[in-house]
Amino acid sequence: MKSPATLSLETPGAQLVLARRSGVWTFAHLGARCGAAEDLAALASARPYAANHCAEGPMETYPAFGSSRGQGHRRLGNTRGALQVRHADGDVSVDWRCVETRDVPEPSGARHVALVLADRRHPSFRAVQHFLAWNDCDVFETWVELSHGESGPVALSRMDSFCLEATGLGDRFHLLSLSGQWANEAHVAEDELLRGREVVLGSRAGVHDAWENQPAFFLSVGPAPATEESGRVLAGALCWSGVWEIRIRHEWSHELRLSAGAANLSGPYVLEPGRTLVLPKFVFSWSERGKGHASRTLHRWARAHLMPHSAPRDIVFNSWEGVRFDLSEARLASLMDDARALGAECFVVDDGWFGRGRFARNDAAHGLGDWKEDRAKFPRGLARVAQEAKRRGLRLGLWFEPEMADTESELVRDHPDWVLREAGRPLRLQRGGTQVVLDLANPVVRDAVFASVDAAIRAIPGLAYVKWDANADIANAGSPFLGPDRQANLWFDYAAGLCDLLARLRAAHPRLVLQACASGGGRAEFGSLAFADEFWCSDNTCAQQRVLVQWGLSLFYPACAMAAHVTAVPNKQTRRTASLKYRFDVAFSGRLGFELPPDPLSPEETAFARTCASAYKRLRPVVQGGDLHRIASPCEGDHAALLFVSPDKRRAVVAVYGLSRAANDGRLAPLRLSGLAPSLDYRIREINLPRPGTGLHTAFSGKTLRGGALVSAGLPFDLGPGDDSFVLELTATKQQGTHT
Repeated sequence: MKSPATLSLETPGAQLVLARRSGVWTFAHLGARCGAAEDLAALASARPYAANHCAEGPMETYPAFGSSRGQGHRRLGNTRGALQVRHADGDVSVDWRCVETRDVPEPSGARHVALVLADRRHPSFRAVQHFLAWNDCDVFETWVELSHGESGPVALSRMDSFCLEATGLGDRFHLLSLSGQWANEAHVAEDELLRGREVVLGSRAGVHDAWENQPAFFLSVGPAPATEESGRVLAGALCWSGVWEIRIRHEWSHELRLSAGAANLSGPYVLEPGRTLVLPKFVFSWSERGKGHASRTLHRWARAHLMPHSAPRDIVFNSWEGVRFDLSEARLASLMDDARALGAECFVVDDGWFGRGRFARNDAAHGLGDWKEDRAKFPRGLARVAQEAKRRGLRLGLWFEPEMADTESELVRDHPDWVLREAGRPLRLQRGGTQVVLDLANPVVRDAVFASVDAAIRAIPGLAYVKWDANADIANAGSPFLGPDRQANLWFDYAAGLCDLLARLRAAHPRLVLQACASGGGRAEFGSLAFADEFWCSDNTCAQQRVLVQWGLSLFYPACAMAAHVTAVPNKQTRRTASLKYRFDVAFSGRLGFELPPDPLSPEETAFARTCASAYKRLRPVVQGGDLHRIASPCEGDHAALLFVSPDKRRAVVAVYGLSRAANDGRLAPLRLSGLAPSLDYRIREINLPRPGTGLHTAFSGKTLRGGALVSAGLPFDLGPGDDSFVLELTATKQQGTHT
């Protein structure tokens, strides 16, 4: 059998093969790397297509509504696809032909291929589909650029970034996704995707795009869900901080149909002639070694190729839970003393530092949008606060909420047309009864927001950190900037405007550390991490709850991206208590920080906290930059266990958290530390002990064991009832040694 022309994009362990058939590129293979692209394409071409109207014919890489499907005398029109349009002349079909295939120079260690597609009837209507495969991790990136030169606007009813139509992957699929709501984010759900059924994940909020559903998933291929260490997994994520939709369908004839992209909520997107629309990036990976390998692949990709900085993150002390809006130079100086005593490295002044006169930010109803320091609170300015921080060896950070404003502000008083609003309808108000969302689709508004935030940053020498918050959604689906026939463009243009604003801020302040916060975990996603160094996981800082939230987020996002703070008890969200040790141990599995009231701890507790912070500084390269192995799931039992291993496997951190364990509940399975090097000897040491040498959770603390034994037999341990926890530090000694 003669093989068609092929394209093969390869990562270290995965391979994507495209085959050219009938003038278009089709998916021939996604799976383990084997190098035999022509053979894979030939095998794919011999697979029988299903006898239903939607699945016959070539599985195009970017299928569109109205394209020809089928073979021989049976020709059908595709009623699905990634793209659905209405051309300027009213035609609603697209039938692609590939007019160019080119390699794009990519100096950063990847192969980048662009497929130029043109509609056969409207040749000026084009899609440039990009595929990029990284050489150092098993991740593929893809995105699409749409443009046209028709006589008038083209309406886009659907404009997905990616659509995989695959035969031969398998006949059983299990979908893992995360869902939740405010203060209860990132719950893990996994169910079989039944034959003939479709699952739709999405967000319709406009800002809090990761609350209800996460724009990321694992799809296990096979009769049962993949485990951490075994099974075939297709991982995917949409990199977009706006409304989105992911559809996964298991056809009756066992084809898999997967599409993902920005969603249209209030009508088709209107694309003008001559304009190019760049759709969000979609990333995907293939694992033959279970969910753990899929997670580690996404973590490595995010750290190396997406996030702005790779350096270890500072320990942050945030002022919000300590003093809220009641800010002054003296109160902050006292809180800085606490931060320094605890071992923090960066002090963040949260909400309440801005606004003047009757618009002063003394509550949640005033001043938002007026990014000028409140001279009544800070007569000597925030530059003086920065000096106080520097005198204590602390870097300074600042809170902003640049996408929103209060109607009680100079900004809205002077520019009411800068606020999203529906013409002729009452304005819907949010937080504090005054909060509105600014029209980031308007470049004039973006310029003004950038200028005010940039000026505030530059006014404080050495400002190192910005917390970018967002506490409202798009409740008023109208833009004074967009014309009456372009109002449906708002949802996409708002998110694109946000990306433009963040990119400008990054270019102006490349060394600034940025946190993405949106009423907690509303922007815990890869779209934000293209600009932010971390995200706030949840406004719920209860340590027991954070075990579950951080576990779920760890499926897709690296530990360095997850801000995890030690806070006061009883917890303000759940009223639960936990020991200081438990709170520290939980925060060890993310970017450690604090949010505490003034004089929060006794002298003994302060000394313990400082010891823990010192240990975290020593180990954060392992936690923040190492490989994560999830050992025991809190979704399946009464405790969680995590293992972080350095890239050279010479250092490791083990964290174990009990979750309301019953007393005398039987022996626990040993910790099989699968990420260690079998040939290395590891010295084991329990850390974060309130009193050295007491309360040990394993009899092997202080001893040396071979990695192979720890992987195969596992490390025995004890875990007390209730919310007990412990952290172990493992350090390789030498290749061969005497065990003690």
